[in-house]
Amino acid sequence: MDLTSTATAVDFQSNIISENASVSVVVPFLDEIETLEKLYDRIYAVLAPMDRDWELIFVDDGSTDGGTDVAAALAKSKEHVRLVRFTRNFGKASALSAGIAQAQGDIIVTMDADLQDDPKEIPRFLERISENYDVVSGWKQTRHDPLGKTLPSRVFNRMTAKMFDIDIHDINCGFKAYTRRAAKRLNLYGELHRFTPALLHAVGFNCTEIVVEHHAREHGQSKYGMMRMVKGFLDLSTVKLLTRYQSRPLHFFAMIGLPLLLIGLSFIAYLSVLWLLGMGPIGTRPLLFIGILFTVTGTQILGVGLVAELLQASGLRERDKYVIDEVIES
Repeated sequence: MDLTSTATAVDFQSNIISENASVSVVVPFLDEIETLEKLYDRIYAVLAPMDRDWELIFVDDGSTDGGTDVAAALAKSKEHVRLVRFTRNFGKASALSAGIAQAQGDIIVTMDADLQDDPKEIPRFLERISENYDVVSGWKQTRHDPLGKTLPSRVFNRMTAKMFDIDIHDINCGFKAYTRRAAKRLNLYGELHRFTPALLHAVGFNCTEIVVEHHAREHGQSKYGMMRMVKGFLDLSTVKLLTRYQSRPLHFFAMIGLPLLLIGLSFIAYLSVLWLLGMGPIGTRPLLFIGILFTVTGTQILGVGLVAELLQASGLRERDKYVIDEVIES
């Protein structure tokens, strides 16, 4: 279905969403053959009665269980459904990025394909977006997952909210709604799909959350594992660099490198004074080797920061650092 005529035309238009704004639902999936038809039926039951254009975009992230055939059959037989198929598994961030790129709606909703997200919540997301918000994140206040998944997730969410000064309890929830201009701003790779509210909040988009119903998994297996937590904590540093230090990376590296350099130089200076005063040899003292190590390490880290500054100056355009909300003319 062609939604181009109703989509927001340019990024800097005022964020006013009409009551009949078109909706794109983006659903990445990987080996979810049992759930795809059920999910379509539930989304259709919610969106079909509404007085608005809508589309459902399935993104096949390299499924091997036959789910591709199910989604393809839906795309061929249902006018509202499209399928984007990857050649292999590229990860959820890539799947969401591809789906958002294909989406033509004024509002873009993302959700998982495992039926743990309930499509009946979509109208509440749309209502919240209409209150002049750019991002609405779902909050799975009551979760039906094992403690080994929920406890690390809560710690992770608390750290992320504190680090990026954003009042969202469940930043990792995949059930979200975006205005078109906010979604098109995203540049997702790695595990950055988990941080979209923080990424958009950093450039001034209005973010909020709503409590959503969360169902127990009926089919398939969770893709969650301990390596995902490790990657998530590593990506916190990436997001911090992207949101606060993208245009001045040297400041980020200087926070680490400069203290090491100063401590190393102070150790060396102290030992040099002792040597000048004739207070014995210093070549065998551990403090000398520690001072040299700190000095060299600090210098290298600062050097990395300088290289990052050069790369940033050549690759990042000034207009990529901000978002224009509105242009008013007579």
